[in-house]
Amino acid sequence: MKRFFLLLSVGALLAGCSAKASGSASDSEAVGTVAPRVAFSADSAYSYIERQLAFGPRVPNTEGHRAASAWLASELRRHGAEVELQEATLKAFDGTQLQAVNIIGRYNPQATDRLLLLAHWDTRPWADEDPDPAKRKEPVPGANDGASGVGVLLEIARLLQTNQPDRGIDILLVDAEDYGAHDDDDSWALGTRYYADNLTDANRPTEAVLLDMVGGHGAAFCREYFSQRYAPSLLDRVWVSAARAGFSERFPDKLGGAINDDHVPLIQAGIPAIDIIEYNPASGTGFNPTWHTTADDLSGIDRETLRAVGQTLTDFIFPPESE
Repeated sequence: MKRFFLLLSVGALLAGCSAKASGSASDSEAVGTVAPRVAFSADSAYSYIERQLAFGPRVPNTEGHRAASAWLASELRRHGAEVELQEATLKAFDGTQLQAVNIIGRYNPQATDRLLLLAHWDTRPWADEDPDPAKRKEPVPGANDGASGVGVLLEIARLLQTNQPDRGIDILLVDAEDYGAHDDDDSWALGTRYYADNLTDANRPTEAVLLDMVGGHGAAFCREYFSQRYAPSLLDRVWVSAARAGFSERFPDKLGGAINDDHVPLIQAGIPAIDIIEYNPASGTGFNPTWHTTADDLSGIDRETLRAVGQTLTDFIFPPESE
């Protein structure tokens, strides 16, 4: 998924998953496992990822992209969402005019307190991090980088159809995230920038949770720097949900890097937003080893990782009865 990973040089503060997060929920690791009120199905999320890959790479301006867009909108409608298609022509860094569509599904639309859940559904046109130079102009399949977050959100949409949330929930499947240049920070997250620029008081979320690369084998999710700085309370609440669900090892109470991702335009628009994204300090890039390679396929998807992220987010939306 990611276009640009930035580890800030601010001393030991961002010692990639090695330092305790300042101001975090310090007792989260001591919270015992609590039975969920609503159960998340990792098998269902996996099937949604598999279906996305059947369209081929979801690169803007391609037939696979158009077909996937129609299917994603139909799935949200099938799961009871009020769907809006936010279509736009967005100019990429190289001048390409991208025919983009943000797909928004709303639940409990009359509520004014709204949680935004988002993931990007497009895929990168070039596998520019592939270890084989001959493959670096091929498109990325996008199993983990894109489809994993979408798969989790589609399963949550299925759960929202039969379980009324206490607040409004918006699911944003955002486009044109991964068509960027590594030397141009503003060339990424074009779809989210468009969404943020067109917010009104009527559709403005209260807070937001971004999912990105949430399906990798053995993945861990450190507390991303911008999330910690600009939405610490929201980050604490999600991490406590992870601990209560028994996933403290997957969601360590430690800081990772600062990542230029889809949550940044939301933060810039004044919306508290966090990024749940794998941080892998052993990979060299900080990301999953399949990042921006042709190996980002179904073989890299771990149902247990999907379950950890999906159940954490489900418990955040539907807190266990003991709370």
